[in-house]
Amino acid sequence: MPIRRRGPDRCRPAASPARFRGPTNSEGPVLTTVSIAVASLGSLAFGAALFVVLIAAFEGGRRTGLRRASEEAAREGGGVIIGSMLGLLGFVLALTLSYASARFEERRQGTLAEANAIGTAWLRAMAVGHPKGPEIAAQIREYADLRLAFVQAEARSPELAEINRRTATLQTGIWRNLTVITQERTDAVAGYLMASLNEAFDRATASRFGFALGVPPQILLLITSMPTIALAALGFHLGLRRDTERLLPAVLSLMLTAVVTLVLDLGAPRFGDLRPSARAYEWTIGGFAPGPGGPPTQAPR
Repeated sequence: MPIRRRGPDRCRPAASPARFRGPTNSEGPVLTTVSIAVASLGSLAFGAALFVVLIAAFEGGRRTGLRRASEEAAREGGGVIIGSMLGLLGFVLALTLSYASARFEERRQGTLAEANAIGTAWLRAMAVGHPKGPEIAAQIREYADLRLAFVQAEARSPELAEINRRTATLQTGIWRNLTVITQERTDAVAGYLMASLNEAFDRATASRFGFALGVPPQILLLITSMPTIALAALGFHLGLRRDTERLLPAVLSLMLTAVVTLVLDLGAPRFGDLRPSARAYEWTIGGFAPGPGGPPTQAPR
């Protein structure tokens, strides 16, 4: 397919797109100390702690109900209220699970899109036919390693600040070399290289934003307090009825614990066991040819 020539204004960069400003380790809105402490517990420890809290709330409510039990206390109206509370709790958990799942999928898709954009930029740098092309390709190799390290970094890691600083420096260096090419070349190939590099840098910003979005503290408070209140109310109602059933409330507590733990695990970008895979970056880096010959194996689109 013949390449159409474009005017010089179409492939001449106006400014550097380096978007990682400053050696800060702040990833967007800072989670509260309580949120970070809860997320740092790990899925198993947090689930165990929440289960104990729910069982304690149920027992506390049941014993309070037993002390206030009477012949007139066992009315059906209380059961309707408890059912309404549990229904509202299920609705809230469904919404928060959907929210956390969407954020997780956003981060997963972001890593795949960025890895593909980096691979495309490397291909076009190798094919641009300019002495600066191989130099840009070498910088892109280093850039891909940095992006892989960013995705794999742990929360509150001091390495994040250094990774962001080096990313900004490398973006500026790559764009400076691209400026040399576009000042000498006005053909479409140079424009394609500029577009692919700009997309790779945009994807990096989007990925950083995605990893900055965790579970808001308000949602964390909501999904931990509502089950506790619901179990306490259920225990109080059963106590009024002098009901000694404990197995089914324990099963309910276990189910609620599993859902809440899953929500927090999906929503926390750098905590927990469910984290976006960095394999797309590894595939892209592994596909980089050691020299001018041979194209890399692109990550699946």
